[in-house]
Amino acid sequence: MQLKCRFLPQNDGRCGWYELLPPPPASTPLRGEVKADWVVLGAGLAGLAAARRLAELQPNAAIAIVDARRVGFGAAGRNSGFMVDLPHDLNSHNYTGDQSADRKLIRLNRGAIDFMRSIVQQHAIECDWREQGKLHGAVEGRAVQALETFAKGLSALGEPYRELDTREMKAITGTDFYRAGVHAPGAVLVQPAALVRGLGASLPENVRLYEDSPVREIEVGRPHKLVTDKGRLKAPRLVLANNAYAAQFGQLGLKGRLLPVYTYGSLTRPLNAQELAALGGEACWGLIPADPMGTTVRRMGDGRICIRNCFTYNPSVSTSENRLARVRAIHRRSFERRFPMLPNVEMEYTWGGALCLTRNGGTPFGEIAPGVYSAVCQNGLGLTRGTISGKLIAEYALGIESELLDIMLEQPKPQSNPPEPLLGIGVRSTLAWKEWQAGTEL
Repeated sequence: MQLKCRFLPQNDGRCGWYELLPPPPASTPLRGEVKADWVVLGAGLAGLAAARRLAELQPNAAIAIVDARRVGFGAAGRNSGFMVDLPHDLNSHNYTGDQSADRKLIRLNRGAIDFMRSIVQQHAIECDWREQGKLHGAVEGRAVQALETFAKGLSALGEPYRELDTREMKAITGTDFYRAGVHAPGAVLVQPAALVRGLGASLPENVRLYEDSPVREIEVGRPHKLVTDKGRLKAPRLVLANNAYAAQFGQLGLKGRLLPVYTYGSLTRPLNAQELAALGGEACWGLIPADPMGTTVRRMGDGRICIRNCFTYNPSVSTSENRLARVRAIHRRSFERRFPMLPNVEMEYTWGGALCLTRNGGTPFGEIAPGVYSAVCQNGLGLTRGTISGKLIAEYALGIESELLDIMLEQPKPQSNPPEPLLGIGVRSTLAWKEWQAGTEL
C-alpha cells in the first residue's frame, strides 16, 4: 500500500512562542538507509510521548521519530499553552456534556498532566510551567448563561471552581471587559514551544530523532518504508502521530473522517513600565472564553499578551499571507476591546496552527492496519489529549492494560464526512455562524 504525503507542515506565519526561543542545535536529518524496530511519524506531543513510552517499555528496541520540521515549530508549539484538565468540547456551547463521559475525560486529561509533570520535573525542562488554573470569561448575556451552565456542570461533577464578578475579573486581568468569570484550578499553563523542544531534547537514549526530514511517501507493508528526500527508513511497526496531516491517508480509512481546522494566535511586544502600570492586574494568567468560538487571552510573565481566535477550514493544511493579515487585524480589534488602556501595543508575531477535529468528537485511536497504530486527532486538546494518546498508543501496541487505556478505547470512532464540496461549504458556514453568534466574545 503506497501513501503519498502531499501535504506537509508549512511556515504558517511567525510563531512567537518558537521565535522567542534561542536557536536550536543543528538538526539530524534522515540520510541513507536506516532500520528501526519502531518508527513514529510526527514529533509533536503525541509523537514524543509515544516514542518516550516505547523506549521506556522496550529499552533495547531502536525507536526512530521523524518530523518534517524542527521540534516545537509545528502545531504542538503553536497552541495557547493550556494543559486543560476539565472537559473541553469545542462543539458544545459551554464545553461540558454527559457527566459519565466528562468524568472519564477528566481522568484522561489528568493522566496526561501527571505524565507530563513527571517528565518536566525529572529533566528540569524550562517551559514556564505554572499550575495556576485557568479563567473562563464572559461578556454578553448568552456567554454569561453558558458560564453559569458550565459552573453547574462542574458542581454536578464535584469539581472545584470559584465564580468571579466584574470587579474580581478586573483585579486579575486589569480590564473591566468581562462581566463574569470562573476560575478552575486544575489547568497548567506552559510556553508550548519550549515544552515541546525540551521533550525532544530529553528523549531516552534508544530514540533517534530525525528533524528536517519531510516524508514524501510511505509504503505500508512488512516492513513499513518511509521515504524522505535523502533517506529511507524501514521498521515493522509504525505510529502515526502527524495529526491533521493524516487526513490525506485515505487508504488507511482516515480521509473523509478528519477535519483539518486552523486557529490563529498573535503575541504582542513586551509592555513597558508605563503600560504595565496602566493595565494593572496580575502578572500572569490565562483566560478561555465562555463561548468556545470567542477569544483566548494569556498574559505572560515577560509582559507580553497573547490573543487567540478565528477558525478556518483548511483541507490543504496550510494558510496564506493574506489570511494571516486579516487575522492580525481581527486580533488587533479583539485586543483593543479588552485593553483600551494600551493603545500603542503592536502585535509582534502572528501565526496559524492546525487542529484536527471530527464531527462527533471521535478519534481513530488504535491499530488501523497491520503494524500501523494511530494516535492522531486531538479535537482541540492538543497538549493533554496528544500527550495521553501518545503514551497510551505505546501501551496499547505492547499489550499493557490500564483504566486510562480502557477509557481511550471507549471513545467513539470518527463519523464519515459528507463529500466535497458539501463538506467545505458546511464546515465554513458553521464556523462563520458560530463566530457571528460569539459576538463581542470574539
